[in-house]
Amino acid sequence: MAATNRYHPLLLWLFTSLFALRVIGQAVQRWSPQPWLPGFGAFQGSSLPYWFLLATQLVILTLMAYFALRLETRSERASRILFWLGGIYMLGSLARIGVGLAIADAPPWFRAWIPSVFHVILAAYVLTLADYHHRRPR
Repeated sequence: MAATNRYHPLLLWLFTSLFALRVIGQAVQRWSPQPWLPGFGAFQGSSLPYWFLLATQLVILTLMAYFALRLETRSERASRILFWLGGIYMLGSLARIGVGLAIADAPPWFRAWIPSVFHVILAAYVLTLADYHHRRPR
């Protein structure tokens, strides 16, 4: 059990780092575009104004880091809630990708691959956190 729990922090920090790279990549393309990165629009999966999207992403990153740092606290209730939320989020994220791949003329929101992949990463973060709480010592 303890060996399995050792990997949870690593996974949580990996998902947090990947999401941070996405946020940084879009910011770079907004203010100092680089030819080796996808264009700014490729990072945008919705019609939200960028200032609002960036603020939301920074809040999400802060929460991800906070929960990754607080792994000493475990809760079976948190596990159940996080499994349900993470599972629904993952299914929705994968369905979005599936629609984008299966329907050629799907709306752009379904075909925006960078945001879609990062929603899968965020869902994986939630499921990893749920699994950590579930595997607590009895």
